[in-house]
Amino acid sequence: MTDQFAFSYPSPLEGYEKLEPLTDEKTEDGKSLKNPQHGILSKAYDEFPDPLAKGRRGGFDIHIYHFQNNPDQVAYARALHERIRREFPELRIYTFFDRPVGPHPVAMFEVNLFTPAQFGAFVPWLVINRGPLSALIHPNTIDSEEERNHTQRATWLGERIPLDLRVFKLMKEAEKKKELEAVQGAGKL
Repeated sequence: MTDQFAFSYPSPLEGYEKLEPLTDEKTEDGKSLKNPQHGILSKAYDEFPDPLAKGRRGGFDIHIYHFQNNPDQVAYARALHERIRREFPELRIYTFFDRPVGPHPVAMFEVNLFTPAQFGAFVPWLVINRGPLSALIHPNTIDSEEERNHTQRATWLGERIPLDLRVFKLMKEAEKKKELEAVQGAGKL
């Protein structure tokens, strides 16, 4: 688990600072609070909020895991993979891996979501239909904070499976090396 204090967080009330205080008035059910109605839905119903990626990569990745040495899980995962491809053909659905890949310590397959509507349809469906499998839901941000996206910003369905975070450190090191080589190469011109 990543240290939650390793990151900074903007105030959730940014842009709402100078509004009138909310009341503690209850709705007709006597339990829930009455919220101020202004007739405008949040933009988050139509597009993912910044800094989520809105382009070709998609706003969210969902990794659906199965233990490759458990034949029951493998069979269930293959059937779920097929069902998702048939029921949600508009989503990007990747190859069914039968081994660990990247930071994922067990076999999995990946699904990408591009809109809040896809997220709203697919995630509740997966909650009900994932069976014995675990799933990692993580955002893709434009700042490419891969480790943070896979840890602090991630959500799990089922049991959490520890990721191999070393992969992200190796990716950062390779990126720095490439940048240094580019700078050194530009100096030789």
